[in-house]
Amino acid sequence: MSGIYARRIAVVAAFAALAATTGLLTAPTAQAAMPTPVSASTARTYLGQLTVSTEGSSSGYSRDKFPHWITQSGACNTREVVLKRDGTGVVQDSSCAATSGSWYSEYDGATWTAASDLDIDHMVPLAEAWRSGASGWTTAQRQSFANDLTRPQLIAVTDNVNQSKSDQDPGEWLPSRTAYRCTYARAWVHVKHYYGLSVDSTEKSALQSVLNGC
Repeated sequence: MSGIYARRIAVVAAFAALAATTGLLTAPTAQAAMPTPVSASTARTYLGQLTVSTEGSSSGYSRDKFPHWITQSGACNTREVVLKRDGTGVVQDSSCAATSGSWYSEYDGATWTAASDLDIDHMVPLAEAWRSGASGWTTAQRQSFANDLTRPQLIAVTDNVNQSKSDQDPGEWLPSRTAYRCTYARAWVHVKHYYGLSVDSTEKSALQSVLNGC
């Protein structure tokens, strides 16, 4: 932890203590996050509407067929927008790179203070999407999917956890932080339903199991 960040924490803590004693503090400031996925009940309905089929081939797949990270505004690309959105006290330089801040990784419960420790995860991985129907999309459609800030498709998480997830679906991988699994399943189904992507039977069973416990 940098000295500057430590001092910032101390100042925030002092203010919080003062505010609490004066009745000003009503609740902690919530961290920004990815768009809220549909409810568990809606996700269960959506899951029942998804086409169930054997997962397709990875033949022909390339991340280059899903152009990312595209410019969103000014000098800021999609990754930088998500880092700003998902962090607390994020400071960006003139090129939009995050130079300081704090990020809580929902998948594993870790907190990071260097943007280099974060990956931007595609909730539904690009290769998984390819095998589930995106192989038939246009490049423009795949670009929209890979940079979607409107649906719960992008989230800043611990880099090695994202790499561990790789292109696995919920039948193969779920966040180690069990408290987040309900949100994860809701988001996964939300994205797949919106984009008309299929699910395989193992994936569907795993999603049903999580959603039934929400």
